Amino acid sequence: MAVTPEVIAQGSIPVLDHGFVRLDAAMADDLSVVNGARVSFARHKTEMDDSDAGLIRFLMRERHGTPFEHNAFRFHIRAPIFVVREWMRHRVGSFNEFSMRYAKATDDFYVPEADDVRSQVGKPGAYSFEPVDAELAEQTREELKAVYDQAFETYERLVEAGVARELARSVMPVGAYTEFYWTVNARALMNFVSLRAAESAQREIRRYAEAVEVFLAETMPVTHAAFVAAGRVAP
Repeated sequence: MAVTPEVIAQGSIPVLDHGFVRLDAAMADDLSVVNGARVSFARHKTEMDDSDAGLIRFLMRERHGTPFEHNAFRFHIRAPIFVVREWMRHRVGSFNEFSMRYAKATDDFYVPEADDVRSQVGKPGAYSFEPVDAELAEQTREELKAVYDQAFETYERLVEAGVARELARSVMPVGAYTEFYWTVNARALMNFVSLRAAESAQREIRRYAEAVEVFLAETMPVTHAAFVAAGRVAP
């Protein structure tokens, strides 16, 4: 059996230094929206035409959201714990996450690129972020690496001494990578993208949201185009 960190899945989008987004499976297409709406009139379509594209644009523009729920995307994602905790605030979806109770933690941790080390300016809810000078950026990266090394060494030492993994994991910082499966419908997916790909979102989760959006655009191109045309607001 392959361990996930040893497998770079074909078709995955790399994100950050050790992460990825992969579309594991999908039961989703633009016709799912069309037929979800047209069942109101006892109609069913097997192929898209211009009227169906117009219907999707109408539903999106007028925010008739339920027809966008009759589909499913199943993603496999690897991300730092602090990103995943933000992600799981989006509760319209199903999550199953890697457990450090049952499996040994990996020594992959998020170290930002120098350009991503930033200062926080302003009040809560109205932050702006400014780059720091090169010396501070490198110092930040080195200090993060030192903390990560010490944390993982402590974790390994405790496990080897016989401490249960479920307790030893408490030394692991939120920069450690985890992975999870996320199953979500298109309406909830657009809501996630609308919020997490916005300029106000944290930079790291924005990159994951941008990757997720690539798969939405590939799988449901008419729906995605209508979403963009409607100002990237979920119906």
